[in-house]
Amino acid sequence: MEVGRRISASPRPCSGRRVVARKKRAAGDGFVNSVKKLQRREISSKRDRAFGMSNAQERFRNMHLMEEYDTHDPKGHSSPKLPFLMKRTKVIEIVAARDIVFALAHSGVCAAFSRETNERICFLNVSPDEVIRSLFYNKNNDSLITVSVYASDNFSSLKCRSTRIEYIRRGKPDAGFALFESESLKWPGFVEFDDVNGKVLTYSAQDSIYKVFDLKNYTMLYSISDKNVQEIKISPGIMLLIFNRASSHVPLKILSIEDGTVLKAFNHLLHRNKKVDFIEQFNEKLLVKQENENLQILDVRNAELMEVNRAEFMTPSAFIFLYENQLFLTFRNRTVAVWNFRGELVTSFEDHLLWHPDCNTNNIYITSDQDLIISYCKADSDDHWMEPNAGSIHVSNILTGKCLAKINASNAGPKVDECSSSSSSSRKRINSSLVRSTVAEALEDITALFYDEERNEIYTGNRHGLVHVWSN
Repeated sequence: MEVGRRISASPRPCSGRRVVARKKRAAGDGFVNSVKKLQRREISSKRDRAFGMSNAQERFRNMHLMEEYDTHDPKGHSSPKLPFLMKRTKVIEIVAARDIVFALAHSGVCAAFSRETNERICFLNVSPDEVIRSLFYNKNNDSLITVSVYASDNFSSLKCRSTRIEYIRRGKPDAGFALFESESLKWPGFVEFDDVNGKVLTYSAQDSIYKVFDLKNYTMLYSISDKNVQEIKISPGIMLLIFNRASSHVPLKILSIEDGTVLKAFNHLLHRNKKVDFIEQFNEKLLVKQENENLQILDVRNAELMEVNRAEFMTPSAFIFLYENQLFLTFRNRTVAVWNFRGELVTSFEDHLLWHPDCNTNNIYITSDQDLIISYCKADSDDHWMEPNAGSIHVSNILTGKCLAKINASNAGPKVDECSSSSSSSRKRINSSLVRSTVAEALEDITALFYDEERNEIYTGNRHGLVHVWSN
């Protein structure tokens, strides 16, 4: 799992969370963006383990469809400047905080819903030409950070705004304030939110300067100015600087995340004329994979190098590092696997074929204890025969690969009972004026998923812009 969430001024990403400025996606961007997309949700410094694995099954037993929210409201949120904001589009991101569910649609409209009243509180778009690209809940000061682009500058620059959850609850999304106004976040500039280290990393492509800010108060801590830096990876306590490669090696530096002090500088040898598939940092371990070569795992403390045969470890489409367990997940061809840093396969998941072939990490949630993975998967063959368009929400144990619970079209509540299903009609509509979808319809083409660990509720969004609440 990664540490941050990166948002670039282009496609939507996530080592906390990197949000990057507008540009057409290059062939290799998907890997970087998928990898970054998980950091906010998947990594947490939370240490108290409120639930043991012993009651994990009970937690998800009898989950059923409770509520339905709609991000689309052409009457309540019209924009003469940006007519596409009025179109019904899929939900691409869900964040929950303090009994409020935030749902971001592909159009750029973001709506906030109250779990207390089950009503829409407001839209987060405070300008008629604002297109919100991504969301980040800053637990340090109980605020929501929105990252947006605007028609007024041709959607070319990222603008960040922090709004306290309390203001949003009162229906005052315009009570926030702008962040990082001094930074020019045009493509390929980005902002990355690192929840684990409590930092924000920005990159101003205009002057090739990286800056690190404190996530608690947004004060700048230090800057890095070096045009030869190709990429920065964040891990707990450190940053890895990857420089432009030479023909036979790539220069690397490890910095302290707190003050930017160089802890180690070294070169890693490469096979000439071979493309680098990825370089990833995990604490003292460096993972390097080149095209058609073995995976190399380097211990940067003692330069000890081990290799994993390329036939055993093929380049994944995305990683998730599990810092609590000293393991990492790989995603490839709709499957998930767990590895340790000796290059050994730890877990293969049973009954766990992801619905989306492109490893859409918006449809995956890893609990803060890093013991459970909640995913949107292909349904069982029996369920698929009954409802061919409906998928299934699976809760699985990361360490054993065992499926603990499912929400699918054939458990009518739908009732969750250790991957078994009761026989009722999946076409039954929920007895609520707010829920218009059937269970099967709510499980069709899910495009975003979030698990609220405090409320023990799963929120899913679909291609119609609807958000569904699953609870027991």
